[in-house]
Amino acid sequence: MFKNKLVLVSPIIALAVIFIFSLTLFPTVQPQPKNLPIAIVNEDEGVEIPNQPKMNMGQTIVEMIQKSSAPTKEKDPAVKWVEVDSIEAVQKGLDNQKYYAALVIPKDFSPKQASLQTPAPSAPEVQIFINQGMNTAASTMAGQVLNGVVDNMNNTVRKQLLDGFEKQGATLTAEQAASLAAPIAKKVTNVNEIGTNSANGNAPVSLFQPLWMASLASAAIIFISISKMPIRTRKENLVTKVGQILMGAVVALVIGFGFTWIADGMVGLNIPNFMATALFLSITAFSFFLMISAVFSLVGIKGIAVFVLLLFFGAPLLAMAPEMMSPFYRDWIYSWLPMRFMVEGLRKLFFFGEGLTWNTPVTVFVWIGLISMIVILSTAALKRNGVKEVVLDSRNI
Repeated sequence: MFKNKLVLVSPIIALAVIFIFSLTLFPTVQPQPKNLPIAIVNEDEGVEIPNQPKMNMGQTIVEMIQKSSAPTKEKDPAVKWVEVDSIEAVQKGLDNQKYYAALVIPKDFSPKQASLQTPAPSAPEVQIFINQGMNTAASTMAGQVLNGVVDNMNNTVRKQLLDGFEKQGATLTAEQAASLAAPIAKKVTNVNEIGTNSANGNAPVSLFQPLWMASLASAAIIFISISKMPIRTRKENLVTKVGQILMGAVVALVIGFGFTWIADGMVGLNIPNFMATALFLSITAFSFFLMISAVFSLVGIKGIAVFVLLLFFGAPLLAMAPEMMSPFYRDWIYSWLPMRFMVEGLRKLFFFGEGLTWNTPVTVFVWIGLISMIVILSTAALKRNGVKEVVLDSRNI
């Protein structure tokens, strides 16, 4: 037994397998966000104070936030603050998935803050928008950051007010004492909501694995079936390849509509637009089928290992925001994963109110499908899978 080379190298093979599959765990172990985009809108018009420069507390707050999150040579900041001109612009950015959250400082912020020192205080209020549909984990983290920012603002303002009252030796009114508990109020609004069931937020990721396995299994079965067919000429081989593509289209429609029906009717996921979702999943499944079949046509059924590895490496990354990945996984693995466009497309359908449009995910899948079809049809001219062309000669008839 020990003379067998495969037996001798089995410990090395085991170590290699452990190493490869351990790589799938690294991205999900204590993910740290970097440059998480959060918008900030300062509409504060300031307040005039006699014998003093015009006070604009909103601008002061923005400068303090930017300074506290400035990048250093050692590392990038956790949050990338993006200044936006108006609340309308920030709402458009949230809908276009540019920001995970937003902080809006209103026009009357400075006047109301100045009133906290008067007998009739009026607490200023900031608005926090959480873009739930963009990514559940990242938007939750962005919301925590903004809540922390407002809490720090409250602590600072409270200390300033108490110091001012102490210097003046003033007696606090009931309204002033009550305002010290939360000098700055906050209004939190969830936009592009995932619904009351938190599982809906992960629905686009949850749908990937069954669809991927169905596409992989159907591509393998059809490829094995046509490989056993007695094909005598290149023309017959081309016809067979065309039949393979057409059969893949039928399978993709069954997958798309059947899977949507199961997810909506049996699993209980919230599918806002059944037809658009079913068609998108059909396009996705057809694209995956063609891509897998193209690789099979080039290297044979052993190419299935590539797509199994894609499943193991891709699945953990799909639930993460790119800003929470290491540069290696973000630039060299996630950016090349075709399945990430499935998740992006489903987010648009589920949470952002889009129908089936010619957007980026659909465009990418169409191009993947077209290139894969060209590869599949091109292999019809090659003598593969034991197919030999029989040239008929009139003398042999």
